[in-house]
Amino acid sequence: MLLKNYLTLLAIGFIWGSQFIFQDIALVSFSPIWIGATRAAIGAITLVVICKSLGVKRSSNQWVLFSVIGLLEAAIPFVLVPWGQQDLDSSIAAILMGTLPFYVLLLAPIFVKGATINAANSISVIVGFSGLLVLFYPELSSGAGEINLVSASAIIVAAVCFAIALLLLNRVRDEHPLIVAQNVLLTASIQLIVIALITAPFEYQVASTTAIFSILYLGTICAGVVYYLYMMCIKNAGSVFTSMTNYIVPAVGVFIGALVTNDSIQTNTWVALLMILCALFINQILSRHKQTA
Repeated sequence: MLLKNYLTLLAIGFIWGSQFIFQDIALVSFSPIWIGATRAAIGAITLVVICKSLGVKRSSNQWVLFSVIGLLEAAIPFVLVPWGQQDLDSSIAAILMGTLPFYVLLLAPIFVKGATINAANSISVIVGFSGLLVLFYPELSSGAGEINLVSASAIIVAAVCFAIALLLLNRVRDEHPLIVAQNVLLTASIQLIVIALITAPFEYQVASTTAIFSILYLGTICAGVVYYLYMMCIKNAGSVFTSMTNYIVPAVGVFIGALVTNDSIQTNTWVALLMILCALFINQILSRHKQTA
């Protein structure tokens, strides 16, 4: 189970880390809000097809809970993050989003019955966040990333929404992770389409083949498949461990970006990745030690 948790988290990190390249391609033909809405809808359809083909059925009706999770997990962040990133350096935005595990740690006792702030989670979150700072140290030390307080606040609010949504998923009972992922994306896609129609009415334009392929990849893999892995990781390893995807994703994004552009990978990137992996080991090993003690 321990190895399965690591592999699941690394798979999530790799898939979400690959999304940045495909988003850049899709942005040539589509607006950010419609990319988010279309991505969620395709992801939901993908999971509906998978559930039907595997014969997985829902065992309870918790649509109010799923709607709230969808709002916090996708609708609100999909609006706030792109808006906030307009006036923020990407490294600053990544670090602000990297505070998500802290919010999960602090809010867990409020939203999850019996949850406590323990040493395993606290140490792993601090080590992981330190790795994120190391990853973006060159950009931070250059002074290139100026902080707009309003934009930064938008990113932080989005991170808090993600954290609460992640914790609320612990309240979903007697449901297969595929059904949970499907229902969250279904409610989120409806909300995002409504927001998109209000804020950015759809205007048809000829899209390139690569942009269409990118949308399909973002929907089927970066929404559909990865959300199933995400729900499964929460169920098996807990909210704090799963929230550390926010440390892995930027590192993977830097690696993939360097490979695509044939740039050399800097020493700080390797150090950051090692620190992030250490944070994951600390979380799981100390948690297991506490359970067996």
